[in-house]
Amino acid sequence: MTVRVGVVIFPGSNCDRDTLHALRLAGAEAVSLWHEQASLDGVAAVVLPGGFAYGDYLRAGVIARFSPVMRSIAAFAADGGLVLGICNGFQVIAEAGLVPGALLRNRGLRFLGRDVAIAAERLDTPFTHALAAAGEPLRMPIAHGEGCYFADPAALDGLERDRGVLFRYVHGDGRRAAEDDRDANPNGSVHAIAGVISPNGNVAGLMPHPERASEGILGSDDGAGIIRSLVESAARAANARPAVVNAS
Repeated sequence: MTVRVGVVIFPGSNCDRDTLHALRLAGAEAVSLWHEQASLDGVAAVVLPGGFAYGDYLRAGVIARFSPVMRSIAAFAADGGLVLGICNGFQVIAEAGLVPGALLRNRGLRFLGRDVAIAAERLDTPFTHALAAAGEPLRMPIAHGEGCYFADPAALDGLERDRGVLFRYVHGDGRRAAEDDRDANPNGSVHAIAGVISPNGNVAGLMPHPERASEGILGSDDGAGIIRSLVESAARAANARPAVVNAS
């Protein structure tokens, strides 16, 4: 049976169709979840896509976190459900406290849209296990104005100690980017962090767009492994869930 994966659509989402397409390429039954609905329609995983939810008028993701669907997603995540936030979706789950840290204005105070290289720090997660190797550069685009990852020193120490950093910005040869290297770390994220994972390992967010690098015709299919990892992990989770027996 094909696993169902939901893609949330907020007013201002603009990467939902790209994400639905990438999930289908990976073998999922991808379905849309409207922001006003409370039900997650029985999905085994949820993706919050890129865009400008509610216009990002106050701060990216800060309004979207209060939408009805986010209450259901918070409960789903608390129960171990798989949640992936991409770009604006990362901002939303950070505002909702589902992953540590915050996304601030890019250090150069300009919107950035170009290809970058990132590398996975670990392959033992539901979002990275299908990647070829840890530390291998993955080329995919960014498109954001508030993508500078930030956490205070104590939180950063905890992230590093507990292996909460999932992706970092790197050079084309895999070398880790410096915080002030605007070529490899264009938004100035602390510790060159491009993505993080929650302490219990079932919620992750990243700023670059794997769905926009999911097949060769797009110029890169380096993001396909991230999408495939999620779909395969969701399928395993769905198969492991005990059957519901209706009371007579």
